[in-house]
Amino acid sequence: MSTSPADPSLIDSRTAAWRLLVTLGLVVLGNSCMYVVAVVLPTVQAEFGISRADASLPYTLMMVSLGLGGLVTGRLADRHGLMPVLWIGALAVCGGFVWAGLSGSIWTFGLAHALLGFFGSSSTFAPLLADTALWWNRRRGIAVAICASGNYIAGAVWPPIVQHGIDTIGWRQTYVLLGIVCGLGVFALSLRMRQRPPLVSHAPTSASAPVFDRSRPFGLQPAHAQLLLCVAGVACCVAMAMPQVHIVAYCTDLGFGAARGAQMLSLMLACGIVSRLVFGLICDRIGGIRTLLLGSALQGIALLLFLPFDGLVPLYVVSALFGLFQGGIVPTYAIIVREHFEPQEAGARVGAVIMATLVGMALGGWMSGWVFDVTGSYDAAFLNGIAWNLLNLAVAGWLFWRVRGLGRGVGPVPVVAARGG
Repeated sequence: MSTSPADPSLIDSRTAAWRLLVTLGLVVLGNSCMYVVAVVLPTVQAEFGISRADASLPYTLMMVSLGLGGLVTGRLADRHGLMPVLWIGALAVCGGFVWAGLSGSIWTFGLAHALLGFFGSSSTFAPLLADTALWWNRRRGIAVAICASGNYIAGAVWPPIVQHGIDTIGWRQTYVLLGIVCGLGVFALSLRMRQRPPLVSHAPTSASAPVFDRSRPFGLQPAHAQLLLCVAGVACCVAMAMPQVHIVAYCTDLGFGAARGAQMLSLMLACGIVSRLVFGLICDRIGGIRTLLLGSALQGIALLLFLPFDGLVPLYVVSALFGLFQGGIVPTYAIIVREHFEPQEAGARVGAVIMATLVGMALGGWMSGWVFDVTGSYDAAFLNGIAWNLLNLAVAGWLFWRVRGLGRGVGPVPVVAARGG
């Protein structure tokens, strides 16, 4: 199959649909490490005899590396296409899991997860979100949501499998097997991703949707708009990381056991799949920035609910609500980039914003462990997450105000581009 840019008529086509299905599989396999490390956290802490904050560092290293890797793999995909990037990712996924499984200290365990993040998961997230956005116009929101839901499918599928492996054959053997399965799977599916995205179409997602002047997103310089989106990404994901990274340890501390925590994490991320699909449909109707504002408000409500409810059944309920409320936030950034920035820069710009969200996850995962070590309780960690969520809500609200101002003729006038294809 040719690696030259595809015909614009392939936008919203059956080819795009099949590619989306392959993309979903790639995200499920390549993003497994983002959730597995939370499951092994109590076991690794006990084996290496370290604090909760130190046991959280591999997750932090992985997420920071994943974010930085997204910048690199996004640019490489813009220039060379997805398939060679995915080959690198397959090697990194396999090698990272095997190395982690053989590690003799928390530092080698952490470095292995840095490799998993920088070249493994990064190649199967931000570049795939950007690529998906370029294959769809009318159903762009739901298409990107389906792609991004693979991340949460990974979170729903892998934690209980890995917990079973820990209980039966040990976490080290489980990591080695996971690396072989996921690495080979990514390589096999990458062979279906030779074709470059269709020629970029500037058509809006619906006949009535305006396309704003992409040279001044939100009426700002592109660098300033990008910076604000990155700040929002860090803030929302510091808040998001608290339950996702520490729910297993939290349940262990409450006396419910790690297996219950793994089930709650799986439930949370399964509900996140539903959330991403629903938010994708909402995004197609009201646009990216409004969807971000809605998701941020709902995530804040869910975090508040963790404070008064710490019984077993209430925690299952609140975990499900948290998944339903926050699952659609991260893919919304890819839609915002596609709506307000030049499409030819999609890979690099989506990579930058996703990097910010992952830095937020990394910071939030470590910060929550540090707050726990200082206070001896997760209540302060939840309050810290709520404060960061308020920052995200403030940035999203201000950008929403800018969009409304542009729509009313305040600032640069919206520009409707000619339809392509």
